[in-house]
Amino acid sequence: MKNNGYDYPDRIQASDSGVMVLAFYARRYPHSTEAEWADKIKRGQVSLNGHPASPDTVLARGDLLNYRRPPWDEPDAPTDFGVLFEDGDVLVLAKPSGLPVLPGGFFLETTLLYLVRRRFGPASSPLHRLGRGTSGAILFTRNSRAARSLAKAMFEHRILKVYLALASGTSMPDAFTVEAPIGPVLHRLPATVNAYRPGGRSSTSDVRVLRRYADRNASLVEVTIPTGRPHQIRIHLAYAGYPLVGDPLYQAGGIPRDEGLDDEWLTTPGATGYHLHSWKIRFPHPSRGEDVEVVCPPPAALDPGP
Repeated sequence: MKNNGYDYPDRIQASDSGVMVLAFYARRYPHSTEAEWADKIKRGQVSLNGHPASPDTVLARGDLLNYRRPPWDEPDAPTDFGVLFEDGDVLVLAKPSGLPVLPGGFFLETTLLYLVRRRFGPASSPLHRLGRGTSGAILFTRNSRAARSLAKAMFEHRILKVYLALASGTSMPDAFTVEAPIGPVLHRLPATVNAYRPGGRSSTSDVRVLRRYADRNASLVEVTIPTGRPHQIRIHLAYAGYPLVGDPLYQAGGIPRDEGLDDEWLTTPGATGYHLHSWKIRFPHPSRGEDVEVVCPPPAALDPGP
């Protein structure tokens, strides 16, 4: 799907006063070379205070630069999502695996945020995130009061999130807790990813085995996370020695895999292939004064059965 392009504005601060337009972009955004930025400016994709910019124009404090990225084809992703709970304060939605929550990489409009705001209005915002490959329940707020209330509840660990995951191996205990700090570590693409890191942010995952599949050397597990670090469940199960089945990024020890694969895109955090589902979420409703619990039916591969 080709999107509508995007504007990237920059208000010039005192530190950049006296710098030429081309030099500003080449220094600030090195993902494109100086020659590439010169070509973008020549094509009229950069404006200065509402007018086409010249590469050698000297910038002054307060100037407004804008780079208009032309429309591009976004990667294919599912765009259907379910509504599990809806009122004037909150939405609980069923996100499909493969759909990013927020813009990033090549995704802009093929995101849950864009689709939700198009349907429910611009005030809708996710309270938490799910990885692109993760399916299931995600909580959105619909006004600032609800956002403040639920952000406070999240900080105070009053929001319960329970996941289902397919983990490698069958030898894990019936129940166990993983407490491994998580933080950014060096990687190839992107330059850093979240993983197990001594000195990182404290993180806790409580794991319970629901089924063991000896023929597949895998186990269906229920994971409750009092904390919510990026990719926490993937990292913690890998750290414990039971990486998610099909996870292209995290290997035993909770560290990223970046060797032995021809396609480096497979080792980005947004790569899919693992089995992880946001199953249940319970939160204090910002207006009702009572807890609301919502369950999102899992895909067949993660169905715990009766």
